[in-house]
Amino acid sequence: MPPWGPPPAEPPTPATFPPGPTPPGFHAESLRGRTPKEPPGAAVPPRPTAPPHPAPPGAAASEDALPEPVLTVPHQPPPVDHVGSGPPTYDAEPTALPPADPDDLDDLVADTVLDGARYGASTLRAASVRGDSARFRGEPRRDSLLTARFGAGEHALVLVAMATGARATPGAHRAAAEACRWIGRAVGRSHARLAEDIRAARRGDLKSGLHRLTDRSLGKLRASAAEQGIEPEEYTAGLRCLLLTGDPECRTRVFFGVGDGGLFRLRDGEWQDIEPRVAETTGEAVVGFGSLPHETPEGDRLTMDLGITTPPSPYEPSPKLSAALEQGGTPTEPPREPFRFRASVARPGDTLLLCTGGLAEPLRGEPQLCEHLTERWSAAEPPGLAAFLADTQVRVKGYADDRTVAAVWEA
Repeated sequence: MPPWGPPPAEPPTPATFPPGPTPPGFHAESLRGRTPKEPPGAAVPPRPTAPPHPAPPGAAASEDALPEPVLTVPHQPPPVDHVGSGPPTYDAEPTALPPADPDDLDDLVADTVLDGARYGASTLRAASVRGDSARFRGEPRRDSLLTARFGAGEHALVLVAMATGARATPGAHRAAAEACRWIGRAVGRSHARLAEDIRAARRGDLKSGLHRLTDRSLGKLRASAAEQGIEPEEYTAGLRCLLLTGDPECRTRVFFGVGDGGLFRLRDGEWQDIEPRVAETTGEAVVGFGSLPHETPEGDRLTMDLGITTPPSPYEPSPKLSAALEQGGTPTEPPREPFRFRASVARPGDTLLLCTGGLAEPLRGEPQLCEHLTERWSAAEPPGLAAFLADTQVRVKGYADDRTVAAVWEA
């Protein structure tokens, strides 16, 4: 029959073969207890099952009385694009990139920088974002951010430095980055002593030492401006820094720097503006000048400044400027920004916020932004990096500058 012929009416039965020789070691007893195979087509009787146990009386009622499990999700408002009277004028996303020089690509600045860490009893989040105006005009971000850890373990020192270059100057972003690098080098070389002073609450030593480091760092900016042949006020930057230790038993947080910005604290659901006050008078330097009183009910002050040598007052003119004025000449050096310092002791549940003017101004001018961040940052756990970035980018109409912010959540 050809292979394409019709199939047979009945399928062929399986072929059988006579049993072969018994293999060595085989015993008939090995089959005892085994059930012989049923012939093909035999019905297999159902396996007996045990009768179900009767339910005790009242069981159904008790099961009906048990409450159903409910998944409880803590309420947290979703992130928003803007708050206030209306949407800002500029788009929410970047529009134009800054111009690039093919022979100086290291001069390029990223639109956004994001970082974070956890040391001791604190969780750190930091971000720097180009403002809406710079995004639209294709200008580089004038703000610069530096996060660095020096040392290890409980002796580690964490530095967060942020700087803002002068407005409407071509090298503003370079001056801000250079200021962060200079202060980072200065703090890094002295990190062991600084960490020890923070743990020992030596407020006077910290204030005078950090003042000197800040003056030296900004002095290098002025020297760089002279090398480039430009005026010092065109190559300068405001500098704001935060120091944390890796010791979980130490909750002292140290802020220092010069220039505008904000230092805030979220405690018990309320924002507190704890930016160090700067007196509006000039003259002889006084003890504790430019800082809060030596002691507060919250325990923010650590020690007094009595008998501690401090650097020259930033309100007094430099010797170079004084000599020029005495000779009837014109000033050759701009007045320096006052030094700001604050050492505070954090409480569990606090959130400390350090920022440049791009975020400090809307925080002080738009209550809805404070309310939104209060709701977003009052959860038991700090936000992740992406959520933190979204929170810092909540826009307010009329505020379009760069924003650089660092927040510390206390466990």
